Amino acid sequence: MLVHTYPAMERPDGLGAAAGGTRLSSLPQAAYGPAPPLCHTPAATAMDEPGMSLLDQSVIKKVPIPSKAGSLSALSLAKDSLVGGITNPSEVFCSVPGRLSLLSSTSKYKVTVGEVQRRLSPPECLNASLLGGVLRRAKSKNGGRCLRERLEKIGLNLPAGRRKAANVTLLTSLVEGEAVHLARDFGYVCETEFPAKAAAEYLCRQHADPGELHSRKSMLLAAKQICKEFADLMAQDRSPLGNSRPALILEPGVQSCLTHFSLITHGFGGPAICAALTAFQNYLLESLKGLDKMFLSSAASGHSETKASEKDVKHRK
Repeated sequence: MLVHTYPAMERPDGLGAAAGGTRLSSLPQAAYGPAPPLCHTPAATAMDEPGMSLLDQSVIKKVPIPSKAGSLSALSLAKDSLVGGITNPSEVFCSVPGRLSLLSSTSKYKVTVGEVQRRLSPPECLNASLLGGVLRRAKSKNGGRCLRERLEKIGLNLPAGRRKAANVTLLTSLVEGEAVHLARDFGYVCETEFPAKAAAEYLCRQHADPGELHSRKSMLLAAKQICKEFADLMAQDRSPLGNSRPALILEPGVQSCLTHFSLITHGFGGPAICAALTAFQNYLLESLKGLDKMFLSSAASGHSETKASEKDVKHRK
């Protein structure tokens, strides 16, 4: 049984930067093994940047604190002596078996208190039934109540009868550790197995007209530039992964949208987009190489035809 520790994972910038110039093959191959370790050091400080505070504070249970003379600030008194009762976000709440593993090598991923809070917060806002399914809890008559009671013990509030906010997809069933693991494997397969050269050669043969070569090369160069701009944008994505809060690079308005996408896919979306961009960039590079070969062969054939015509002229004389 393989157990993956996922208390606080930093953004896998190696994947994000791959589309911007760093090839995935340059990353340690251990990251793509059957069971890569997902244990990382937690970030030192959570940032309060705009667009990053997507956690729903209403799911944090408020608990009274004992009153001590001179120990409470005016701000605490103004809030009726209530503070967030959530425990350490890096504390392990439970271990969940992976959904995508083979029976011969079943993986287990540790779900932290912070991850449970993220699943209860926007954009998903899972209810007790869906959260129980994600955590692979067996259905029972009082399963929802037992789950809510356990959440209350760690300082999280899950009201009965709550409605989910987002549509349920296959990604909803994945915990963050398995989603990131899937993104790494997908990136590795895109880098090593995508037939960029074969696809480029096939399409080059479909557009082998010498009169189209110059215009097609211009289109490929333009597509390469647009793709690079988008890849550079994705490489600057600093969506939080796990309990980390990396410093922002992009404008808050753009970053908040990317963070929403990352949260709804549990860390899979951003690296997957970067992996697809890498595959597309490889296709563009192979297409340009194929066009250059066509230019050379066209020039060589033109040169030979010129020599043949000169010989014909001399022969006629």
